[in-house]
Amino acid sequence: MNKKLGFTLVEIMIVVAIIGLLAAIAIPSFVKARNTAQQNACINNLRMIDSGKEQAALAFRWADGSTPTTSLVNTYIKGTTTPECPAGGAYTYSVIGTNPLCSIVSPTSHRMPVGL
Repeated sequence: MNKKLGFTLVEIMIVVAIIGLLAAIAIPSFVKARNTAQQNACINNLRMIDSGKEQAALAFRWADGSTPTTSLVNTYIKGTTTPECPAGGAYTYSVIGTNPLCSIVSPTSHRMPVGL
């Protein structure tokens, strides 16, 4: 009896095709989840900066339209430093009475929603 053990080329090609199909489905989902997580973290950082601006404005009696001092605002932010954008952007504190901004501008821009 001459019994050959192993996989045929067709069987290996089918397995590779299935793995490729699963990867083609899974990778975009992982990328989207990562981008969503970065955007949410950035928005939360913007909320912390805005809260720090508001607290500093009350403490130092800054009027709307005043330019905040970053180092004074940072004393009201956990860690006493400007948070880091997870996507590598830079934060602009803006004047008192306006929302802070992130330098990342894309279709899903990292901007704090109005009214938060």
